[in-house]
Amino acid sequence: MGGMSSLMAADPSFEPEFAELYRRTIAPLRRYLARLLGDTGEAEDIAHDAYLRVYRATQDHPAHKPEALLYTTAKRLAFNRLKRRSIAPILPVEPHPETTASTARGVAEEVAAKQELQLLEQAIARLPPGCRTVLLLRKVELLSHREISERLGIAISTIEKQHARALRLLRQQLGAWSSTPANPETPLPNREAKS
Repeated sequence: MGGMSSLMAADPSFEPEFAELYRRTIAPLRRYLARLLGDTGEAEDIAHDAYLRVYRATQDHPAHKPEALLYTTAKRLAFNRLKRRSIAPILPVEPHPETTASTARGVAEEVAAKQELQLLEQAIARLPPGCRTVLLLRKVELLSHREISERLGIAISTIEKQHARALRLLRQQLGAWSSTPANPETPLPNREAKS
């Protein structure tokens, strides 16, 4: 976890509370993640990512329970890693090249994946601003509805509705694009287009 240690050493404004949180939790967090992932190297990577995310998130908005936020963030990152692993398992032993099939994605798969990502980015960009903000805070920053509510100063029920609406609009838009020839200019349905 050299990155966090170097951040603590290089940044004089590094909050003493966060430095204390790091010192107090680094060993147990790594053990917890190693048990979840079954790999100490991956546990260190996830712990590093979790500390950085929590540090960034708490710079402007201090957390009431930073240790709980840290463990929640680390657990989500670990589960995402496990999901990716189940989709594309990582072999612990180096396979012999003559006896294994190529794991490299073909050109068609690469192109399809890039197109899907592009469509998703376009669909997110076309969401009403409130829905887009809530969706990005929830899915990218991994904040809970309560944390988003506190950050934006909006009722939790409104956050929940905006999140559900964002997901519904994305499903509709992506469904419309997949059932017709690719045309990302297809407008969002009128009844949902208002923010």
